[in-house]
Amino acid sequence: MTTPTTAAATTVSFAEVPTPVGMFVLAVTEIGLVASGWGSRAGLAGRLDLGEVHDADRTACAVAELNAYFAGELKTFTTPIDWRLMSGSRLRVLQTLHEVPYGKAVTYGELAGLSGSGVPARGIGSIMGSNPIPIVVPCHRVIAAGSGLGGFSGGEGVETKRWLLTHEGYLPPTLLDL
Repeated sequence: MTTPTTAAATTVSFAEVPTPVGMFVLAVTEIGLVASGWGSRAGLAGRLDLGEVHDADRTACAVAELNAYFAGELKTFTTPIDWRLMSGSRLRVLQTLHEVPYGKAVTYGELAGLSGSGVPARGIGSIMGSNPIPIVVPCHRVIAAGSGLGGFSGGEGVETKRWLLTHEGYLPPTLLDL
């Protein structure tokens, strides 16, 4: 598990990447990927108190990895992470989640136990809903106990989660995908 860095980033650069599950925005500081998500760059910028710079070199690694992921060529993201938007138990849970491998899933309760955070399964759901770095920190890999997928707040909701889990081979393709 990685720990947050103490270096101070002062700027952020954005990249917008078209994906099969909608336009995806990446925000990268001098330290690493600090935020990502569906929607507009302005939505991410509003959560960050950093000056914006236009630096395609800074975002190139994250863009290339995201494109390779969606092309089925990448199973492990190596883009550095800037964990500044997380702390305490939330940070511990999301860093543990970052280690859940491609094609696998854990339940909310299992992630609670693995993280050693003391956060109950219901609290894990709240942390997943506020994950500032979806896909790279793979909240789509956290499912409900039993047969349900659980919730998902990114993209088109649970259908985006289903698409991502199918893409990774965790779920079988449906007849509609064939």
